[in-house]
Amino acid sequence: MKNILVFGGAGFIGSNLSKRILDEGHFVTVFDSLVRPGSEKNLDWLEQFGSGRLKFIRADIRDFAAVRAAVQSADEIYHLAAQVAVTTSVEDPRADFEVNALGTLNVLEAIRISGKRQPTVFTSTNKVYGALEDVETVETPGRYEFRDLFGGVSESRPLDFHSPYGCSKGAADQYVRDYSRIYGLPTVVFRMSCIYGPRQFGNEDQGWVAHFIIAAQTRQPLTIYGDGKQVRDVLFVDDLIRAFRTAVEKIDVTAGQVFNIGGGPSNTLSVWSEFGKYLAALKGKEITVRFDAWRPGDQPCYVSDIRKAERVMGWRPEMDKITGVKCLWNWVRSNSSLFGRPSVEVLAERPKAAAAGANQ
Repeated sequence: MKNILVFGGAGFIGSNLSKRILDEGHFVTVFDSLVRPGSEKNLDWLEQFGSGRLKFIRADIRDFAAVRAAVQSADEIYHLAAQVAVTTSVEDPRADFEVNALGTLNVLEAIRISGKRQPTVFTSTNKVYGALEDVETVETPGRYEFRDLFGGVSESRPLDFHSPYGCSKGAADQYVRDYSRIYGLPTVVFRMSCIYGPRQFGNEDQGWVAHFIIAAQTRQPLTIYGDGKQVRDVLFVDDLIRAFRTAVEKIDVTAGQVFNIGGGPSNTLSVWSEFGKYLAALKGKEITVRFDAWRPGDQPCYVSDIRKAERVMGWRPEMDKITGVKCLWNWVRSNSSLFGRPSVEVLAERPKAAAAGANQ
């Protein structure tokens, strides 16, 4: 059994990852400040499965002493702790920098000083590629599409940080990569697209798939920024967890590498003109929304080219977008008490293919 440290382990992705690691029989240390709404609920959920193998450290990634102490006993590290909203970064760029850039430097320095060379996976973002203003897109009745990038945006795409969030995550991304080159640390960078799934308490600023589903079921008002034709590739969280574990299992070939991780071209959605129709079908009625101006750094189209991950790690998504969205819809419905709504009948059981991933 290993001691595995998850920075941000009570968040949406972190709690799913921590559950998977516990199911594998390892010890897990969850390091989290619990500032994000829903993280305390995720921690409560995780504590059902610990059996003495779950340790929780309530601390901030900006606290180097706490980070260094946590790293000392770790055999593997996943760094998911972050400020995750572009809007928040615009409002408070200093805090965004301190959490994302300085916090990541704290993790890297703690690993370097420990001398243990623990395999480490860092979650970056597709925002490091900027607004993709030089990539030609075409507009169809329901979506934007790349004119020529049929496979999506690859890792060879030049970096072009846009927004304070893009800058802070981009700086962290490059530090993680360079600590592998300069200090020989076995680090891996995942530049992630839109991740969705159970345990996600999405809101207007981040986690749009879950936010739309929660709002549709709880009759909260929904605002669509832009025209709703923006396209994203979406990845179910179980597939992401499998990618995390595969990257560490194959660290001999993944160390020092950067991977675009997302649903890829086969799992794209326009955020409202298409996704809104899915929600209406699930709810059984049309959903009223209002539209507002585009937000800074919002790409009309972003699709991840995930072929490098398949080539190097043998990883590719298993959950299709239709099944995954229905799975998240059902999770929200069957856990309505978490969102202040009474329980209602679910549409179907969670697919076995999804449960075999992170074991929610």
